[in-house]
Parts: sequence; C-alpha cells; structure tokens
Amino acid sequence: MSIIKEGFYFAGVALLIALFLGVLISPYAAILPAVLACYCIYFFRNPERKIPADENLIVSPADGTVQDVVELDGDDFVKSPCCRKVIIFLSVFDVHVNRSPIAGEIKIQKYICGRFRPAYKDSVGFENERHLIGIENDKLRVTVTQVAGILARRIVSWVTLDDKLEKGELYGLIRFGSCTEIVVPDNVEVLVKKGDKVHGGESIIGKIK
Repeated sequence: MSIIKEGFYFAGVALLIALFLGVLISPYAAILPAVLACYCIYFFRNPERKIPADENLIVSPADGTVQDVVELDGDDFVKSPCCRKVIIFLSVFDVHVNRSPIAGEIKIQKYICGRFRPAYKDSVGFENERHLIGIENDKLRVTVTQVAGILARRIVSWVTLDDKLEKGELYGLIRFGSCTEIVVPDNVEVLVKKGDKVHGGESIIGKIK
C-alpha cells in the first residue's frame, strides 16, 4: 500500500492544523483535524494490484460499484455502430486513482466544463464536469471518462495526448466521490452487471470476442 503525492499535501495541512489547535487551545480541539488527516491518508491510498496479462481482457478503470451497463448507438472515438458503456460509481470510501483499462496510446483528450451534481445521478455523464481520454491499440479503441460529483470538484490527470499507457497504469484521480465511465465497442463482451463491485486495474470488465 502506498499513498499518492496529493495525499501528503492534504494530510500534512490537516496535521498542522491539529498541532496548532492542540497547542494553543486544547488537545480535544485537535481531534477533528487529526481524524481528517487520517482520512486523507486513507482516501489517497494506492494499493498494489495484480494486472491480468491477457491482451484480450479489459480491466476496470476504477474501484467502485457498477451503477449501470447501457447500450449506445455509437461513440465519436470508438467508431463502432453499437457500443456499451459501463458506469462505475465511486463512494468516498473507494480508492480514487484511475487506471488504464487497456495498453495503448492516448489519441484524444477532452476536458468538458459542467455542473457538480451527485455522481450517482443518471445524467451526470452529460451534465457534470468531466475529463475524457480515448485509448487505442492494434485491437480496439476505448474511451474512459472521469466525472466530477457534488464533492469531487477536482479531476486530476497525469497524462496527455500521445502518451503510451500500460494496462492498469495510473493516469489520474478524482477527489472525494465521483463516477468513472468506460465505452467499449461491440467486439467486446461485457462481463460485469449492475451492482457488481470492481477494483481498478484488477477486475475484468470485458473480453474481446
């Protein structure tokens, strides 16, 4: 288990506040910021994952619960006549780093400004602020979208166009409760259903037919 670098900043600030309140006011006043510091360490955790080696397997881009699997008429990047979108809801207790579902190169990247509605709402993928990347390899194209929520006001991306990603490689995170969507073409058999729990980089959500 490791902590991503953003976690040290938030935990450090909370610990400094706890120290300040504990010295100047009372040890009891330091309890809440100390608990907050512990939560920041927990929230920004980055557990080790066993990435499936099979090139035909698509892994989950995020930890959380499958909120829905929906049919799409198409996708601007995937370019398939029939696509399926897997929507994953991340609670404030889930790991929030995002991982690449396949090995490939980033061919498209978009940041869309929008609202900050609760991430479990059906329309958040169209209304909320979000960051989309399209990943391509010699077998398929997929799009992955990080969607902000009512608490997740900051989407962080560590990648840009033409970057090459390994399957399961970290590429970003969403702070404090959110939603992640992945669109796959019709030659992928989706292996998850609504209500399934998934783990980023490890859970298999689809397989190339």
